[in-house]
Amino acid sequence: MKAAIRTQYGPPEVLQIAEIAKPVPKSDEVLIKVHATTVNRTDCGVLWGKPWVFRLFIGLFKPKSPITGTDFAGVVEAVGKDVTSFKAGDKVWGFHDEGLSSHAEYLCLPASIALATMPAGLTFQQAAACAEGAHYAYNFLNKVKLQPGQKVLVNGATGAIGSAAVQFLKHAGIYVTATSNTPNIELVKSLGADKVIDYEREDFTKDEEAYDFVFDAVGKSTFAQCKPLLKKGGVYLSSELGPGGQNPFLALLTPLLGGKKVIFPLPSNIKRSMAFTQSL
Repeated sequence: MKAAIRTQYGPPEVLQIAEIAKPVPKSDEVLIKVHATTVNRTDCGVLWGKPWVFRLFIGLFKPKSPITGTDFAGVVEAVGKDVTSFKAGDKVWGFHDEGLSSHAEYLCLPASIALATMPAGLTFQQAAACAEGAHYAYNFLNKVKLQPGQKVLVNGATGAIGSAAVQFLKHAGIYVTATSNTPNIELVKSLGADKVIDYEREDFTKDEEAYDFVFDAVGKSTFAQCKPLLKKGGVYLSSELGPGGQNPFLALLTPLLGGKKVIFPLPSNIKRSMAFTQSL
């Protein structure tokens, strides 16, 4: 089978398309014919081995797996003798931020991880394209206690993470204000946003609403800028490290102070989050 492979970290030039052996499923694995996959932000991190903490999971000095790819949608071709949750012919999809070796014609996965039956009505392309953004949006939002009637501002609602976050929040009965560029305002409204701020025309940090949470899904603001938007005890979430990498450091230093909070989830494979709390 054909696959995209590399033996070292680096730019796209380290990749090559190679002919390698088709994998054979172990007793607890599923063999999948890949119909669609993407190249996303996580793939770039896996390719470059950056940030460096990533290498603790994907290989310290060189990649554990030569085949790239973190998401897929496809069809189960065969299952191992101990697999009961899937069968040949099932349409499945998955994502894993440590990599799935999915930039290939076939892949094998344990039936217990990073794998689910595709929802009815989705194409393979749609399923693969929405996996990464939804994964990270959920990884942020599950760090806070969401309740119907709360107000949340999502900065970057047209990106993969932000657009997924808007939909999760609306499903939870949350009032959502979302930022968008001018051409995508109607798109963001169609996702369910109650209020849309055109960031090309106005500064969302000057909004007069008070929010339970502010979620910067593109990491282009700071806690200091967004703090006036938060209610007492409100939480600021960011998808990025912040200026000078401040978010995780502040989270480590001040987890017990009262007031408005910054939550910076680490990659989901680390299985924990850190929170910075600013006293009022």
